[in-house]
Amino acid sequence: MSQRIKQESLEVKVLLGSIPAPVVTLFAVSVIMMNLLANKSIDLSWEYMALDCGILISWVSFLSMDIVTKHFGPKAATELSVAVVLVNLLCCGFFFLAGSIPGTWGESYVPGSEGVINSALDSTICGTWYVLLGSTLAFISSAVINNFLNYFIGKLLHKKPDGFGAYALRSYFSTAVGQLCDNLVFALVVSRVFFGWTLLQCFVCSLTGMMVELLLEVLFSPLGYRICENWRAKNVGKEYFALKGEL
Repeated sequence: MSQRIKQESLEVKVLLGSIPAPVVTLFAVSVIMMNLLANKSIDLSWEYMALDCGILISWVSFLSMDIVTKHFGPKAATELSVAVVLVNLLCCGFFFLAGSIPGTWGESYVPGSEGVINSALDSTICGTWYVLLGSTLAFISSAVINNFLNYFIGKLLHKKPDGFGAYALRSYFSTAVGQLCDNLVFALVVSRVFFGWTLLQCFVCSLTGMMVELLLEVLFSPLGYRICENWRAKNVGKEYFALKGEL
């Protein structure tokens, strides 16, 4: 057992050193920003629809996972996802510390409202435990579903498996299912339990969010494909594949 743990730890270490830094950085930043931007809702006319500003960046996470899954495999993408979640939790700890320290935010200097605004900003930056719990559960579950579904769809595509058509098919389908899972888990764990949403509201809002996020994924999928092709041409991650005996 200890040998297996050492081997897994070594593989993760080599993996994190093998994935080009820009993708890892964008992935981590997107998850951190997604949780912060989720604090602002988007005004919509229909009562059963609800979106937040986290949708502006959440697609980057799934694009990153699709790229890593295509090149390194679903296990590697899932391990990277867990590492990014840990980074996010660390940042949340610092946000909580910053919000708990006595002091005044620059934007709170409004005559007569300083205390209320400062308290609101502290609450926003600190977050709440159930939102953090819900977002973490939602992201981990959706990451596993997205990564392995992407991989298995790719295994079924025998005609030009490295072409853009195959990349698009596996990415679009896995992203749609993964995003729906992400939104639905969060809605059921947080929105329904703590804010009293109905099941219909949970499902419609999850579906709406998935469609918007999928559209953004489609728009930027050519970029993801070019990154994958560049990695393949440059044999990125050869140390990781050698360690796993896949060279």
